[in-house]
Amino acid sequence: MPITSDTVRIKINNSSIKVPAGSVVAAALAYAGITRFHSSVSGQPRGPLCGMGICMECRVTINGQPNCRSCQILCEDNMEIISDA
Repeated sequence: MPITSDTVRIKINNSSIKVPAGSVVAAALAYAGITRFHSSVSGQPRGPLCGMGICMECRVTINGQPNCRSCQILCEDNMEIISDA
């Protein structure tokens, strides 16, 4: 059986951090102190609202893929996350 780590290393807005394995991206962003995940069309800051993938307010770019729902995606080693922060 492979040895597993209790943390994963991710990069948020070009800063590397470790978060507990099994964390969703939205929680990792909050842990990093980020509250502005993206902006509305009128420029208003947006962040997680429903926490279950319905409201789409938690969208960020993950590994170059825009508009990912951060409340639905688990952090993986070497994941790169870009918010509107």
